[in-house]
Amino acid sequence: MKTLLVHNFYGSTSPSGENTVFAAEAELLRQRGHEVSEFIRHSDEIRSQGAWGVLKGALSTPWNPFSYIKIAKTIERERPEIMHVHNTFPLFSNSIFHSAMKSSTATVLTLHNYRTVCAAAIPMRDGITCTKCIDQQSVVPAVKYGCYRQSRLATLPLATSIALHRKLGTWQEQVDAFIVLTDFQRNLMITAGFPSERIHIKPHFYPDPPTPISWQERDAKVLFVGRLGEEKGVRFLLEAWSAWGELAPQLELIGDGPLRPELERLAQGQGDRVRFLGQLPFEETQERLAKSRLLVLPSICFEGFPMVIREAFALGVPVAASNLGAMASLVDNGKNGVLFEPGSVNDISQAIAAAWNDQSNLAIMAEAARAEFEEKYTAEANYKLLMDIYQKAIENRRRKLNQ
Repeated sequence: MKTLLVHNFYGSTSPSGENTVFAAEAELLRQRGHEVSEFIRHSDEIRSQGAWGVLKGALSTPWNPFSYIKIAKTIERERPEIMHVHNTFPLFSNSIFHSAMKSSTATVLTLHNYRTVCAAAIPMRDGITCTKCIDQQSVVPAVKYGCYRQSRLATLPLATSIALHRKLGTWQEQVDAFIVLTDFQRNLMITAGFPSERIHIKPHFYPDPPTPISWQERDAKVLFVGRLGEEKGVRFLLEAWSAWGELAPQLELIGDGPLRPELERLAQGQGDRVRFLGQLPFEETQERLAKSRLLVLPSICFEGFPMVIREAFALGVPVAASNLGAMASLVDNGKNGVLFEPGSVNDISQAIAAAWNDQSNLAIMAEAARAEFEEKYTAEANYKLLMDIYQKAIENRRRKLNQ
């Protein structure tokens, strides 16, 4: 199968799971004999241009005529069976889906986040989840509250893009298949007005993971991996650790972000029980995760599909996570991890302490986590799902051309 992969890479200073997924899926297809070409751009192109770059990105967001023309010429020249798009923001714009309108090339879009219906990409405002734009199928709340970077001006290009492509019927007419990461996300996109019959669930996968370390050889540590931002709920995690007291195990936090100085001040007085390790290379992060006995994700926002959950399951590490959004459908409470109420210091400390204090059962959860990975998140399982989605997209395209 001839496939054109399209992706706008996020800035090199901002680690992105979407970038990782794009590269992994491209390699997955090539390993299985597909002819793959890539059409990519990098946000670094505009970040290095200062104010002009910001303006250029804003103007490109709703409709980029240059990307429209370039993609149309690429499709005409290469005639791929599939154009699979991962991210169009900010340099491509969703105009590219109209580039394939009159061709036989089927279009597929992976919805890594909610940017097609939510200007902030993460349905969250003022520290709590917010789905007003999704529920109302309107961008008025986004503009009113300045949801992107807390600025109405910065929000306007994104809101314009959402409204424009809703008006043009881009999602109803120009995309043959949508890929979402969880059942929760699928339901939310249906609420937002996307065609349910074309939304398919395909989680991320982990190619060639190492064999899990035996339970006895692991360190008595709990690990957090992620951005140190308000949406990740780390503030509540640290307060829960303080409430747990001296019996709490060592908590290591991998990642960086705007809240790190404040969080480090909040953790003062807990001694070696809380350690901030900063941003680490992927390999070192995996080594530390493999040696841990529990991963904790206290997010207070709707996550898409936290890559680290996939990695934890692959390494046989149970997960303690907020009972919110996609995480509630990924973590089976009491089987491969535990769930707690997001933002509840008391529930976080009690749920994690109960799991931690029963090490024999936690070890059983670790085995269940690995079994979950082998069933759902291997490269082979993912490839079968992807091929099925591609085939459905091609069939949909043929039906449209024959009408």
